[in-house]
Amino acid sequence: MKSFASDNYAGVLPEVMDALQKVNNAHVRSYGADEVTARTVSLFREVFGADVDVYFVFNGTGANVLSISSATQSYNAILCSDTSHIYNDESSAPETFTGCRFFPLRANEKGKLDIDTITERLIRKGDVHYPQTAMLSITQSTEYGTVYTPGEIKQISNLAKENGLYLHMDGSRFFNAAASLKCGLRDISTDVGVDILSLGGTKAGMMFGEAVVVFNKELSKHIAYKHKQIMQLASKTRFIAAQFEAMLSNDLWRTHATHANKMAELLCKSLTPNRKVKITKPVQANAIFAEIPRSWYEPLQEHYPFYVWKESTHEVRLMCAWDTSEEDILSFAAALNNLP
Repeated sequence: MKSFASDNYAGVLPEVMDALQKVNNAHVRSYGADEVTARTVSLFREVFGADVDVYFVFNGTGANVLSISSATQSYNAILCSDTSHIYNDESSAPETFTGCRFFPLRANEKGKLDIDTITERLIRKGDVHYPQTAMLSITQSTEYGTVYTPGEIKQISNLAKENGLYLHMDGSRFFNAAASLKCGLRDISTDVGVDILSLGGTKAGMMFGEAVVVFNKELSKHIAYKHKQIMQLASKTRFIAAQFEAMLSNDLWRTHATHANKMAELLCKSLTPNRKVKITKPVQANAIFAEIPRSWYEPLQEHYPFYVWKESTHEVRLMCAWDTSEEDILSFAAALNNLP
């Protein structure tokens, strides 16, 4: 079976598996006090071009909860997209662990938040009867597989700073976004005013693990204690750190993210000629959103699992991963085009 449901379905990159094996050969200090973790944090600082703090966590929900809790009190509010993962797909974990109110803002036709929409919700500052907005969260690449440009992020960052807000970026597919833009990781984070980043590793080909990258030193005051409090401090941190070291060395992330993005482009080209298929969003990273006949779900999903994104319009999401091949794409397209 080859799935188009999620890049989480894919296995582990061979280079990452090798990295895990290499650090599995001795006793070392625990809870991140080891040489591998220290070396990897130094590599983060080199790649992002800043004296960032880095906290390794088990999963994406943990990364987002840690990022948000480092910048908020329980009387605060978070502004985010109405399609965002933190609002739709992390159960009540963000609210439970932060105590904050989450206000969903309508994403535009490209799945992004625009300045006017954000500005409309910057209200009631200082009103004790209203949750005080402390953070704005955006996703890169977005839940619709589109990508914020550096200029767009800078504009949003400037607005956040003008209104005393921190800017959080949910970067579960951050590598795919950078590959799409053909830029460095710092170009869409350090250089454009992101305060804290949830950096995804699992969807990019790691076995497990994500990282919280702190650019704004104000957020470093309490985050180490929050890291432990929310149960995301791994005793054997080196096994997460080593995977990121492999990903960041020699731009390994770019090689595999670029491939996944190219497979999405190929899938889009393969489906476009079919008149019963409507591509609904620009294909910029490794996701395709398309409306297809409802009767196609079962015969296709029997061999190629995928998610139905919006039942009312028969919109589905098709994800490509580091191990998606041209053969997979062409086989899926052929199966789809043979359906009545």
